[in-house]
Amino acid sequence: MIFTETKLKGAFIVDLELRDDARGGFARTFCMNEFEALGLKPEVAQCNLSFNHKAGTLRGMHYQLAPTAETKLVRCTRGAIVDVIVDLRPDSNTYLEHVAVELNDDNRRALYVPELFAHGYQALTDGAEVSYQVGEFYTPGFERGLRYDDPRLGIEWPMPVSVISEKDAAWPLLKADAMPEVSA
Repeated sequence: MIFTETKLKGAFIVDLELRDDARGGFARTFCMNEFEALGLKPEVAQCNLSFNHKAGTLRGMHYQLAPTAETKLVRCTRGAIVDVIVDLRPDSNTYLEHVAVELNDDNRRALYVPELFAHGYQALTDGAEVSYQVGEFYTPGFERGLRYDDPRLGIEWPMPVSVISEKDAAWPLLKADAMPEVSA
């Protein structure tokens, strides 16, 4: 695997080292030792799969409060998405900054999302399928979210939102002088 750190410390794009031969190709998609060598948390508590019928579908921006904060390794296995993460670590130099990465079934790229980062994505194709390895169990009472269109975040989505859940559309906007809640 090839790890490239984004401008948000601790968040990595993970590219495959594909080995091709007459049969096709092979690549390792996850290795605890390689993640640990970079100081990343390789624990996997859950694996999730989402399927998106329409291009423009938006899911997010989700996170969980400490002590159940999640890490995620996100990969698009069919179609294409733009994956966006927002740094919510209060002491970070990149607090409230975001990174957007295209993940698709051609580049086979993944995004490692550290704890205390909000995460969301927009499907760029009909039928986009996304796989997540999650480092903590989903804990509904600790779930939080940011509004995908919050002007304070300045996220520019690549297309108009065609489908979004009521819950994701209803996350509150950040107040100018307030910080997002990050611990219980």
